[in-house]
Amino acid sequence: MKSNKEGPSDLVHSEEFLAGLKRRQLALSVGCALAFLVVLLAMPALNYLVPGWMAHEVAGFTFSWLVLGVLFFPFVWVVAWVFIQRSIRLEEAEVARARQGTGVGR
Repeated sequence: MKSNKEGPSDLVHSEEFLAGLKRRQLALSVGCALAFLVVLLAMPALNYLVPGWMAHEVAGFTFSWLVLGVLFFPFVWVVAWVFIQRSIRLEEAEVARARQGTGVGR
């Protein structure tokens, strides 16, 4: 038989816990998406605003092709890695907070 009394393990599965975790992960997702979009949209803007600077050669590429063709892919990997690491830390912090009984979603 199930007990009506919620313990620390039940708190982790509560609606309040999940809502708080979702809220924090949404903020993290928006931050990572903004970082991605800023870099993505900065390239056409820089090509338009400072075409001479973007045409400078660096390592055998024009600067714009260096960023788009070589550096953009590692940048996306870094954003994904940061998202995953911070998401894991958010979940661990929420679980620890729930186990301590200090409240959920604060």
